[in-house]
Amino acid sequence: MSRDIRVSFIGDSFVQGIGDPEHRGWVGRVLQATAHEVTAFNLGIRRNTSDDVLRRCWQEVEPRTLPGADNRLVVSFGSNDTVEEDGGVRVDPARCLDNLASILDESERRAVTALVVGPPPVVGAGEGHLRRALELAEEMAATCRRRQVPFIATTRALAEDATWAGEALAGDGAHPGSGGYTKLADLVLTDLWHDWITDPRR
Repeated sequence: MSRDIRVSFIGDSFVQGIGDPEHRGWVGRVLQATAHEVTAFNLGIRRNTSDDVLRRCWQEVEPRTLPGADNRLVVSFGSNDTVEEDGGVRVDPARCLDNLASILDESERRAVTALVVGPPPVVGAGEGHLRRALELAEEMAATCRRRQVPFIATTRALAEDATWAGEALAGDGAHPGSGGYTKLADLVLTDLWHDWITDPRR
């Protein structure tokens, strides 16, 4: 018996798929490789931080859920939070983690099953950004573990990936092309993703 699986993907420009000439990004590629039929909504917005995502999350996700459906939420942010602007990061790491916790706790309250994808690196932002993003990703993973929410790490693997880095540097310094998004999709398409789609409660 088929289920009505409704998945909202919310986050930043990497969720939106900016830079991909095929206009699929990692979200489109993950959906293409997902065996179960799902109704998907891409709610990525360029330059969004965790503050921005928290502010708009439920007003955008709630209309896309249905009573009795298998409602899901994939959250991915943090890359913009850790970018330096005006002498500091855009969002303090502690507040970013609080924002994540707020979304996950509300998701649990609403019976919307969540999964978190870690922040991809902004290659052109340098080693300082990478260090901050790696530290934030570790704390995000811990926040998810405490709530038994799946977390998919992406930061280090993409930072070490020649395709991701090469395409980003050939473009705007942040966003890859189709090859880089394929690499990110491959990280998401682990057994963890397929298990989550098949049995979100594990």
